[in-house]
Amino acid sequence: MRSNNKILKILLPAVVVLLIFAVIGKKQGWFGQAARVKVAVINAERRVIVETITANGKIQPEKEVKITPDVSGEIVELTVREGDQVVKGQLLLRIKPDVYISQKDRSLAAISSARARLAQAEAQFIQAELTFKRTEQLYSEQTISKSEYEQAEASYRVAKAEVDAARFSVVSAEASVKEADENLIKTSIYSPMTGTVSMLLVELGERVAGTGLMAGTEMLRVADLSRMEARVEVNENDIPGVKMGDTASIEVDAYPEYKFRGVVTQIANSAKTTGVSADQVTNFDVKILVLPESYSNIEGSSDTHPLRPGMSTTVDIQTRIRSGVIAVPIESVTTRTDTTKLISSTSDKDMRTLVFITDGIRALARDVKTGIQDNSYIEIISGVSEGERVISAPFSAISKKLSDSSFVEIVKKEDLFSIK
Repeated sequence: MRSNNKILKILLPAVVVLLIFAVIGKKQGWFGQAARVKVAVINAERRVIVETITANGKIQPEKEVKITPDVSGEIVELTVREGDQVVKGQLLLRIKPDVYISQKDRSLAAISSARARLAQAEAQFIQAELTFKRTEQLYSEQTISKSEYEQAEASYRVAKAEVDAARFSVVSAEASVKEADENLIKTSIYSPMTGTVSMLLVELGERVAGTGLMAGTEMLRVADLSRMEARVEVNENDIPGVKMGDTASIEVDAYPEYKFRGVVTQIANSAKTTGVSADQVTNFDVKILVLPESYSNIEGSSDTHPLRPGMSTTVDIQTRIRSGVIAVPIESVTTRTDTTKLISSTSDKDMRTLVFITDGIRALARDVKTGIQDNSYIEIISGVSEGERVISAPFSAISKKLSDSSFVEIVKKEDLFSIK
């Protein structure tokens, strides 16, 4: 009996120690748990977050004038080439004027004829007026018959009407002379502004069509290359965030090593829709002025205007800025229905925005409220404190594998993706 008591006295403390060891070991993850998930961590820090909207487009002059003729004919003189600098009022080209000179000559002859007819009509009117007055006197004295009086009166009225018609003919002829003179003047095309010939679409001897009622053949363009803008298309989902005066970072494919600065100057009110009805894409045109000082000293460019119309560009429009906010990498944030994976509901109200922090052994799920984001980091409004270790990789683990209290092994980020 005494021997049994001795055995119990020895075994009981040993069992208690083993139980305590088992509980501590289980809690610390020494045994009895699934394989640890390898993760990389980063400390939650305060950063400056700049939210941007990216759009693609072309570089174009802020002011560019398309020049079309108001008259038709053959180009007989072309004084400029593409790329030439021109000043306002400078002769650009001349259309063959022969037809319009003939029209003016015919109009001048017509007005001379109209004036001669007017003089003749006025003389006939004077004669008819004198005759009518004498006839009227004789009729009052009852010297002539009523029919003779009425005939003289009719002749007087006809002569007066012919004078009025002749005067209108003179006015019409004068208008024809003015029109012919204007058409003749329009055969010489002058620059409407000081700038650069950015596009030349015609050659010497080519025939062009022009009319004052509609746009004629586009012959050339004159642009002010000292003020350039990026014309981009912004998706309808992003356009509410773009405001007049927003700053932008502009990359031009021709100068990959440079980033230019710009300001939003115009936002379209009407959408531009492309594609068939099933795959329609709705965008809005946005114009961004490229600040001249940002490209005035491009190394290796001897051109006065290094940015040229039609160059491809990518623009990052800075819509919102937050300074000194707690931020974590974008890939650290995930959306789950339930971190324990025991709830199968997928309704929107059950969705939770989470990050996983770690105490070095386990991953601990935290509900967070997020704010704006840039290309790398996202603002954490609540749920994470500055300095806490946040799991930042791999995203496959953050989005699927990890759950609350999962065991983790912290490694360097580069070791996660190294090929062994």
